Amino acid sequence: MTHRPTRAPTWFRIVAVVLLLWAIAGCYACIQQFRLGAEAMEPASDYDRALYASLPIWYNAVYAVAVGCGLLGAVALLARSVLAVPLITLSLIGVAVQFGWLFAATDIAQVKDWWTAVFPLVIAAVALLSVLLARRARARGWIG
Repeated sequence: MTHRPTRAPTWFRIVAVVLLLWAIAGCYACIQQFRLGAEAMEPASDYDRALYASLPIWYNAVYAVAVGCGLLGAVALLARSVLAVPLITLSLIGVAVQFGWLFAATDIAQVKDWWTAVFPLVIAAVALLSVLLARRARARGWIG
């Protein structure tokens, strides 16, 4: 006998769609960074170019894992798959590693404006809330 998930509330499906759109935007930003480097988001300063050139080789891989797992996790939420939990958790870990290293190992917080610190916090908050949502959905039987 197979387990059928219980019907998820409408708000859950709406949030899952919003997370999917968020993840698509993250993938777009990642691809732009791979294509354009420091120039991805705006005309880059000399500092931006030097910072991007100094990123370790694994940095872009972690970025790709963070956004890729976020995208796959959002799709899994919409498909009501239990895979959403580990995928979204991997995305959160990737975000933590990516921004943790960036702020701990560079002087970006001292050089850039306040938005440079705030936006990564927003990204981390969305990732954390996504994990909590996926775990709640699993516990309530909305996915599985």
